[in-house]
Amino acid sequence: MSGEKARLDLDGPAWFKSSYSAGNGGECVEVAACPGRVHVRDSKDMARAALAVHPTAWSAFVEFAAL
Repeated sequence: MSGEKARLDLDGPAWFKSSYSAGNGGECVEVAACPGRVHVRDSKDMARAALAVHPTAWSAFVEFAAL
């Protein structure tokens, strides 16, 4: 997954928007890699908590999604 940097937040992780997200405000998924966890969130509903998964699980998901 390639992506563009969503925004710089000095108090938190650097979020990257999925290159597959629509540019018109549609399906927007953002990912932030942190030590020991990968966080995933819906950029349209940031009031919801992000999903946190182990990096190994994220890698397996990305490999599966690429099939």
